[in-house]
Amino acid sequence: MEAWIYRFGDVEVEPTAHRLARRGSDVAIEPKAYAVLVALLDQPGKAFERDELLDRVWGHRHVTPGVLNRVVAQLRKALGDDAEHPRYIQTLHSLGYRFIAEVQRVPAGAPAPAPIATTPAEPVHPLPPSRPARDARRRRVGYALVAALFATAVIGVAWWQRPVDRPAPSVAVLPFTSLSDDAKDAYFAEGLAEEMRSALAGVYGLKVAASVAATVRDGASDARALGRKLGVASILEGSVRRQGTRLRISARLSDTSNGFTLWSRTYDRELADVFETQSRIADDVVQSLLGVIPGEREALAKRLTPTRNVAAFDDYLQGLHVLREANASGVADRAIGLFDAALQKDSGFARAQAGICQAQIRTFENAHSVDAYDNARIACQRALTMDASLSEVALALGDLYRVQGEADKALATYRSVASPALRAQAEVGQAKVYASRHERDLAAEHFRAAVAASPHDAFVRSEIGYQHYLDGEVAAAIASFREAVALKPDDAGLWGTLGALCMEAGDNVEAARALQRSVDLEPTYESLSNLGLIKYQSGEYAAAAALHRKAAGINPLDYMVWANLGMALRADPAATASADAAYREAAVRAERYLEAKPDDLRAVASLALYKAELGDASKARELVARAESKGPVSGEIALLDAKTFAALGDADEARRRLGIAREKGIPESLISSDLRFRRLGLRATN
Repeated sequence: MEAWIYRFGDVEVEPTAHRLARRGSDVAIEPKAYAVLVALLDQPGKAFERDELLDRVWGHRHVTPGVLNRVVAQLRKALGDDAEHPRYIQTLHSLGYRFIAEVQRVPAGAPAPAPIATTPAEPVHPLPPSRPARDARRRRVGYALVAALFATAVIGVAWWQRPVDRPAPSVAVLPFTSLSDDAKDAYFAEGLAEEMRSALAGVYGLKVAASVAATVRDGASDARALGRKLGVASILEGSVRRQGTRLRISARLSDTSNGFTLWSRTYDRELADVFETQSRIADDVVQSLLGVIPGEREALAKRLTPTRNVAAFDDYLQGLHVLREANASGVADRAIGLFDAALQKDSGFARAQAGICQAQIRTFENAHSVDAYDNARIACQRALTMDASLSEVALALGDLYRVQGEADKALATYRSVASPALRAQAEVGQAKVYASRHERDLAAEHFRAAVAASPHDAFVRSEIGYQHYLDGEVAAAIASFREAVALKPDDAGLWGTLGALCMEAGDNVEAARALQRSVDLEPTYESLSNLGLIKYQSGEYAAAAALHRKAAGINPLDYMVWANLGMALRADPAATASADAAYREAAVRAERYLEAKPDDLRAVASLALYKAELGDASKARELVARAESKGPVSGEIALLDAKTFAALGDADEARRRLGIAREKGIPESLISSDLRFRRLGLRATN
């Protein structure tokens, strides 16, 4: 092997001697890190995929991508490099790494470059004798004139070449418009736009705006106005028509500084060519904004080809569309079905498997289903086995650790999410972890980071609103959900949650309006059940029971639906005998849920009420003590405990809890409408 030395910056690397020197001093690094560095230096400028480096250095045997990440971090430290502003090793998100500095390859033993001379190489000769004074004056005038002309020229050149105050290369990908005959085909256009945004976000040196809600375009008359609103230098918009096996995508890139179109193209292709077409558009965007970047075309193609099966990709896009619609378990179940259909067509589709994991976690959190918890663990493990390097997999795994109560693991996993397109969701995950540990300042900091990463995302606003609700800040929660529905007015789940919060605040008029809007868009079990509660509060017990039965038919997994049904049946003289069966169903499901999540004090207080309704006074009191053992009691738990004691006939204990509930802001409508309190004479005046 010939002996070579690689030189760049203040660094020398001599492979045959296994030597790394910086500023003339040797730097020790482990052999695998050295092998990675030499591989990068052998082909500077080349984009190395992670698998390629793993194969070359480790033989890819029993090694995870995390090992490569650690080695690259060690190299950067040894070279004095910075991952955020690299001089040497550039991270290509979701792909791998590239060496970006200019490298000299010289024979070993060659002298180091001579330093640049700081003194003249030739001796300085004295000036010739001066001419007579008259000539000197003439010469001085001539010199002054030449100097003036030269200065004018320099100023002119500097004026023409002065840096233009233009924003850095940046782009916003607007939601693509569907021109297909089937209105339900909108998910396909929406999905292609999101895939494009995510792929472009991985291009080094290109700033990509977060997802843009359709409502953001309101009030922006042209590309210039929209550019100012979004803070970007260019806008990519497009339309999609899918007809049979044919696909037409029209795309346009506009300059927001003047509103001019940089280019506009139409791509007529077979549907099977959708990945190649997407890659072509993305490459056109990158070349227009950054020029040709070696290896970037291949990197974009890889990010935009998550599967080779177009039918599986279609199922996956439908699943994502459904999962974005609302924070409701019924929606999550439909998404799971679509992700599963994608896996039936491509068993190695890791992103679809990660989608199942996230949807199952959502079902577990919303519907308190232990089956969903077990399914989430299985799905996450499968996704991890398929492709541990994907940011989608890391995000799902972070969610799993969070609901399992493994806070430190969850935080570390969320921080490992490399894709800028998923940054907002990772920040929300971290915020929820800190909130669960009652570190409210840190939770608020990460929620703010999520908003900064995706300012027009209804999902982020809804998660902030739900945390306000958990913290007992109902008014703040309502404000956040109003922002969410303004960004996404066709989301049934957001309207349903807003209606539930208005009920919590005692505003049944607004609650009924929001819940009816939700049901009109899509009758989810949550909205039907909450409408049933409004009927109950107005004394329409039979109508309330009918709505709760319909809700239980849609989702029989949620113990709260069965409890609401039991409450309505107990209040109806014609159906009282049927109440016990509903409460038994609620108790069984609540017990199973608490086996998986024993720290949910709201569920503990709910189970206490169900036991009281079923006549098990001893168990009910034991559960109340457990629900109140972890510090200050929230208004919601105080109200549940008051109902428990009222069901047991203990007016004094019920009255004491009602006092706490009122102090914590529980509205009087939720108290005065409950028949348990009425029977004991526990009205507002008490």
